[in-house]
Amino acid sequence: MRRIAWVLLLLFAFAIPWEYSLDLGEPLGNIARMVGILLLLVAIPAVLQSRRVRTPGPMQWLVLALFLWFCCTYFWTVEPQATLDSLRGLFQTMMLVWLVWEFAESAGDLRALMRAYIAGSLVLAVLTVANLALTAAMAAGQTRFAAAGQDPNDVARYLDLGFPLAALLMRSEARWPWRLLAAGYIPLGLLAVLLTASRGGFLAAMAAMAGCGILLGYGHLRRVLFGTMALPPIAVLLWFTIPREIFERLATIPEQLHGGDLNQRLNIWTAGWHAFAQAPFFGTGAGSFVSAAGMAPLDTAHNTALSIAVTGGLVALFLAGAIVASAIGSIQQTHGPLRWALATALVVWLITSLVATVEESRSTWLLLALIALAGRLAAEQPEQLATCFPASSQTPAVEPISVNP
Repeated sequence: MRRIAWVLLLLFAFAIPWEYSLDLGEPLGNIARMVGILLLLVAIPAVLQSRRVRTPGPMQWLVLALFLWFCCTYFWTVEPQATLDSLRGLFQTMMLVWLVWEFAESAGDLRALMRAYIAGSLVLAVLTVANLALTAAMAAGQTRFAAAGQDPNDVARYLDLGFPLAALLMRSEARWPWRLLAAGYIPLGLLAVLLTASRGGFLAAMAAMAGCGILLGYGHLRRVLFGTMALPPIAVLLWFTIPREIFERLATIPEQLHGGDLNQRLNIWTAGWHAFAQAPFFGTGAGSFVSAAGMAPLDTAHNTALSIAVTGGLVALFLAGAIVASAIGSIQQTHGPLRWALATALVVWLITSLVATVEESRSTWLLLALIALAGRLAAEQPEQLATCFPASSQTPAVEPISVNP
């Protein structure tokens, strides 16, 4: 049973980036939700059969505390049905932190989960580029492109999180197919991010690319020179591939930062702040931001910290901050390129969380789960982790094997 659960966990990580591109509607939902339900149905008997549960770490306890607090908000929520829906979504996403902790056994398993997410992100990038190829002829003037069923801002965020993980795999993989997967993802993923015309996603991509450059070029001057020489032809290729309207939209970033309303976000944040002031300690109830702030039904907070503060109050905000602090502590336990890749991914996540509401996103909790797992393995299996993600840019002679049953 544990073996089946592990396979389903890998499929879950693979499905997360492109989940909304395959949605069968209620009651089944999208592909990630379907796989997640199957995973949970297998995981529970697998744990009971093995008669053991891995001792939770700080991250697991904090995530459980945050979920239980959001459950408590049902007793005073201003929108009971929205809170119930939110709790269902939070359970489906937060459970990743426990599932990865329980079923990932080794450094090889950590790498396998990264591979799965990168493969899923590559699918998302291909679907996004295909959207351009299939609609450019009949959608003149279209400025934003994304995979079918996906929001452009979400697409950019999913892809941005994959860049540092792909760079890590590029320098540490022993087998060429996995190195090719990682190497192919970075340029195609960057093209897809640009096609979304997401300004927040573009800034996060630049931070991710900076981290990737350091990660790939550290201690390897030839690789740095090759990368520098490759930049002009890549820029020319992008210039002739991407519609002009996208560059015009991205060019408004300085204007928006210095005097704009950040695409109506300032008004939303002002309304959210007033809602927070009405219930600062306990919040207005999970999932109730729209009602509490008096926004339109399809609006979101566009800021993760504000969303948590309004719906869960200072208590939830403190717990969320503690979760991020725990993630930073886990990253500090790692070493070498793994530390740099995870730190870059966390920075990318923090940047995107400033302009997006991501506390119910599966990608958020998968990233936090991977970081917590890496911290645990750094304490329990430091030699194996160092072999799997070597500090040297040389490819390991023998690839470590996953010990997952």
